[in-house]
Order: sequence, then structure tokens, then C-alpha cells
Amino acid sequence: MIQWPMATKAAMALTLGAGLMGAPAYGQTKPPPPPERKSFSAQDQAAARLPAFPDARFFADSLQDFRRALPERRGPWLALSAGGEDGAFGAGVLSGWTGRGRPDFAVVTGVSTGALIGVYAFLGPSYDGMLESAYTTINAADVFEAAGTHESLVDAWPLRRLIDRAITPRLLRDVAAVHESGRRLFVVTTNLDAGRPVVWNMGAIARRASDEALLLFKQVLLASSSIPGLFQPMLIPVEGQGGAFQELHVDGALAGPFYVAPEGMIEPPMSELYILVNGKLAVDFDLTRRKVLPILGRSFSIALKAGARGAIATWTGWARSGGVGLKLAMIPAGFKMESKGSFDPDYMKALFAEGRRSAQVGDAFEARVEPAGGQSAIAGLPR
Repeated sequence: MIQWPMATKAAMALTLGAGLMGAPAYGQTKPPPPPERKSFSAQDQAAARLPAFPDARFFADSLQDFRRALPERRGPWLALSAGGEDGAFGAGVLSGWTGRGRPDFAVVTGVSTGALIGVYAFLGPSYDGMLESAYTTINAADVFEAAGTHESLVDAWPLRRLIDRAITPRLLRDVAAVHESGRRLFVVTTNLDAGRPVVWNMGAIARRASDEALLLFKQVLLASSSIPGLFQPMLIPVEGQGGAFQELHVDGALAGPFYVAPEGMIEPPMSELYILVNGKLAVDFDLTRRKVLPILGRSFSIALKAGARGAIATWTGWARSGGVGLKLAMIPAGFKMESKGSFDPDYMKALFAEGRRSAQVGDAFEARVEPAGGQSAIAGLPR
């Protein structure tokens, strides 16, 4: 598992602007503080289970559990990265790719916004319309309210409502059917108590076909997108040696920009690996203002891009050593439109169109990572 600097999460928070730094909306007051959680130990955490979903999750660094969760057939994999509103690019790539014969991926993994995209990528072209709608018809008010809580700088109740409407019993049945066909959908969250990333086998949850399964499916997606400190964390009830208690889960991107496999995985279990990065990795010139937020935002942005480039370089070497072709897509340097604010609808529509165009012409997965110096960091990346 490639570690991503904690500072990168602050970078995402800073993109929402200084005006949201925990201040309640006008005329509103913060709700009362949440009740204290039941105390539990590391031993309780190690024994924690979801009795109704015994095969629903495993720690992302557990090689044995990872192997147990893999599909029997070897095929292409798709890893979808974090990126917030830049997920519109990944959504566009998938939409445009459909007409060129998008693979039925044996495994789809998603982190943060990549988790939301991953559900639709897993389900296939029949869900392209819903994927496009999810990333071209929303704005900031559909994701958060500028009112701080005791756990976060903003209130993410609109995102909860968005996920609640999108994840229906029918969608759950469709995920279960694809899972039963032998494919896998993995979504990553971070367990703050354990200090470790967790991989959720979403098809194993969906096949339970119950109200409890529907609720857990939504909770995992929300947790994977909950930037700590910015959005509220998600409480997930479990049972341990000492009885029932609640774990605290947040954004899976704390552990890495995307997820492929535990570090101990030597032989690649896929035939091809596609990594779709919802963002730009090149560091462009930017005259930084001498104020706290611009300086922090610029610094964290540089750290985020450096961490993602490092992760890509590592997995590229891993894939090459195992004889697996790795193909990379990211927002091209030539896309110059800038967002006017968080979840700017015009920006997201343009980004979706750029992703769809690049997939339709066939050059979406021909990206190269260019460091600040302009020389290719991954020369000869397989196409």
C-alpha cells in the first residue's frame, strides 16, 4: 500500500475556500455535540466482525485476506483514484470508452470519488447515463452545506442524500448479480481507530439483499468520500469480544490515491492494469500570494501530486516485473479550464466532455507523468 501524505487531505479542504472554516451558516447554530462512543481496545478491534456480512471486508494490507477475496478468473483490472470534482474526468472516460469496447473488468477498485465512479464502472454501460448525471448535474450545494459541526468544517448531509437516492434496491441487486458472475468491486475506507485502510467487498455486501445490506453499502461509499476534518466521519457498528461497538471510518485516500494490492503481492493477479487518475499530476507555475491559505494550499497541492506520481511509478515497476501491461489515464495538461469554486457545474461538464473525447479518440490511456522539470518520470509506459 502506497502511503499518501496526510497533508493532502488538508489540500482538499483548502480548495473549498477560507469562508468555510467551520463557521455555521448565517442564522444557524451547531447541533449539540455527539455522544461519546463506547470505549474498546485494540484486541476488540482485531476481533471486530459484521456477523451478517462475514466476507464483506478485510484490511488492505492483509495479503492472505486479499487473495481470498480475488475472483477466480484472471482479467483486466481498473483502479480509480480520489479527486473530488475532478471525478468528472473519470466519468467521462468511462462513458466515451463504451463505444470502443470497454472491458468487463475482473476487479474494479475505487477510493473516494473513485469509489462512487467505481460502482457504475462495475455495473457496465447500462449505467453510463446515471454516471454522467452524477458528475454533470450537481453543484456544491448537492455535496455539502457551509455549516460546521463538532466533527467537521462543513455538513455533508447533502452528499448523504445524494448517495441515498443513487443507491437503490435495484442497483444493489445488479451489483450482486455481477458479483455472482465472478467479478469484484472493492472500495477503500480508512479505519481511524485501527489506523489502517479497509477494503470492502461491495458485491459480498450487495448479495445479502436486505435493508441492512443497502444501508451498509451506502455507509461505505459515504465513508470512502468523507475527507477527515472537512466532512463528518462515518460510524459503522461491529461486534467484538467485548460486545457491540462502533468504528470510525473516513476517506480511503488517506492511505493512497488509488488501491491495487497489498505490498506483499509479488505476482500480479490481473492480465492488464488500468489506472484512472482523477486529476493532473504536472505541477504548473502559479504565483502564490503571501497569505496563509494560498501558501498552505499550494504546498499541499505539490505534496499531493508528488505522492500520486510516486505511487504510479511504484505500481508501474511492479506491473512490469510481473509482465502485466499498465495503462494510465489522467487529466491532460492541455485542459486549461479552471474551476470557479467547489463542484463548479461548468467546470465539471467541460471535464466530463474532455474525458469522453479522449476515450472516444483512443488516447485516454496514453498518459505520461511529467515532473516539474518536464522530463518523463516513467519513460516507455506500456500502452
